[in-house]
Amino acid sequence: MYDQAQLFADEISKKLPGEFDFKIYPNGQLGKEDALINNAKLGSIEMIVVASGVLKLDGKLGIFDLPWLFKNYDQVEKLSKGSFGQAVKKRIEDKQNLVVLGMYASGFRQVINNRRPIVHPADMKGLKIRVTGSKYRREGFSQLGADPQPIAWTETFTAIQQGVVDGAEASIYAFYGAKLYEINKYISLTRHSYTPSFLIASPTFWASLSDQQKKAFREAAADITDKAYADAQSLDQRYLKKMKDDVKVNEVDSSAFQAKVKPVYQEYEKKYGSKWVDMIQSTN
Repeated sequence: MYDQAQLFADEISKKLPGEFDFKIYPNGQLGKEDALINNAKLGSIEMIVVASGVLKLDGKLGIFDLPWLFKNYDQVEKLSKGSFGQAVKKRIEDKQNLVVLGMYASGFRQVINNRRPIVHPADMKGLKIRVTGSKYRREGFSQLGADPQPIAWTETFTAIQQGVVDGAEASIYAFYGAKLYEINKYISLTRHSYTPSFLIASPTFWASLSDQQKKAFREAAADITDKAYADAQSLDQRYLKKMKDDVKVNEVDSSAFQAKVKPVYQEYEKKYGSKWVDMIQSTN
């Protein structure tokens, strides 16, 4: 997400030369996402790029954890540019008092484990997998017979090493950063869940901008969209390549898995309706 912040800063420098001096603080230097969001609301941070921290604020945004709902990067980019993306951004603005300028990709989540490759739904049965996120993500694993365990990310390496769990679900980048490839044998590209990222402005900062500046900020956020999604895909490939000598990587046919987790969709739709689900499923 640092790259997305830098892309935006560079674009603003072109559109409004000399008007803003961006200082970007990566890797949690200003705190965890919950703190960043709160500080943006208070106006003590002008802009943030965050991901799952936003999703936790609103149960309806749990749609991003509905298992095997999202297909690939091409689809999620189309969704972000269309009516679904506009609806999500409006929901966040209305409920959280934040200004959402852009919706990009944090990445798809995959499964790494030391027992067996995940190819068919039955391969999940009996596996203890470190799973976080909303209840919908956890229930997706449970529907397949896996045993989801809510272990802190910082404890995941040791938990796998000691046999407390068989593996974990997270992004490719996270697997590499935590060196999970050192103690696991298989990465299955399940793409069971997708996490977007959001470029957000503090309402206080936004109110201080002129109409011309606001227009430039919105244009810049839109202009970097294609590059942001392309970078997310290349990041996955880059880190898979770094781990290929240590783990076996396999693709997964998501349709077989999706058929097994319909009760999770039904639970979500009972509470929030089917409109967003229909919008996603009708986009290729």
